[in-house]
Amino acid sequence: MYIRSLISGLLILATGSASIAASEVNVYSYRQSILIKPMFDAFTEQTGIKVNTVFAKKGLVERLKNEGRNSPADLIFTVDIGPLETVLQENLTQSVESSVLSANIPAEFRDPDGHWFGLTSRARLIVASKDRVDTNQIGSYEDLASPAMQGKVCTRSGKHAYMVALIASVISHTDEATAKDWLSGVKQNLARRPQGNDRAQVKAIHSGECDVAVINSYYLGKMLSDEEQSAWANAVNIIFPNQKDRGTHMNIAGMALTAAAPNKENAIKLMEFLTSDQAQRMYAELNHEYPVNPAVEWSELVNSWGTFKPDNLPLVEIAKHRATASKMVDEIGYEF
Repeated sequence: MYIRSLISGLLILATGSASIAASEVNVYSYRQSILIKPMFDAFTEQTGIKVNTVFAKKGLVERLKNEGRNSPADLIFTVDIGPLETVLQENLTQSVESSVLSANIPAEFRDPDGHWFGLTSRARLIVASKDRVDTNQIGSYEDLASPAMQGKVCTRSGKHAYMVALIASVISHTDEATAKDWLSGVKQNLARRPQGNDRAQVKAIHSGECDVAVINSYYLGKMLSDEEQSAWANAVNIIFPNQKDRGTHMNIAGMALTAAAPNKENAIKLMEFLTSDQAQRMYAELNHEYPVNPAVEWSELVNSWGTFKPDNLPLVEIAKHRATASKMVDEIGYEF
């Protein structure tokens, strides 16, 4: 009788543990929690599945690797194509077959084998001083290296993921030699040593340190919505580069299902929800990002900047050249 009761109790405990595990999903995120929590809360409200998040600016890929099969992480969220490709190459992801994800996300914003998917997209804009730059002078990334821009350009570190992706896109569309000449030209035109984040480049234009910069589009939306920083953003004109040829470079914030995912089913439900109309509208309105789901409208603010021709080069092609791009930054001494 005692043994039977004990077995019954163990079964209840086991069932209870399974129920707890089945009601959650664990996310390792390079994206700040404040940017994704509203979408996670909406998902939990609809499904009852709790989303647990671990945020870090760096080290999450290494953490996944060290944890191996014992990792509690179901998903990893990134702010760039780079870490997505890294976790794939390190065999830290697994393929997802989902008709929902395939329908909601254009092919250029997802891995062809289903190992990673874009959540939102952003344009790599050129911004120029309204007072000091004639926008007819600059219409492409190549123009950043033109003699007319000497002493006028500022950028963040060339080793930052956003800059590496842009350089890699130039390599993809041309060749290494051409891209190296271009980057060397940009270096010659720098008004100061590369430093700061994207917002800092706009602030530098406002203060007169430089006249032209490259930034991710959503930062401009954030600044225009900020009482202090709106003055910086209102000091620049927006230029969508390369409208006469390949189009403006695009990157993504993305997600991948981890190889060890203990809550795989719940994780895929979250992935699908985040590409739905509801979640994509929230991304657009709250963060001023471009939805990856083409059926979802842009925010009113972003829409006011106008339509543009995006570079539709698949991000897997850009990812192939990231290592070369990063090495190129060192070779030309871009940081100094």
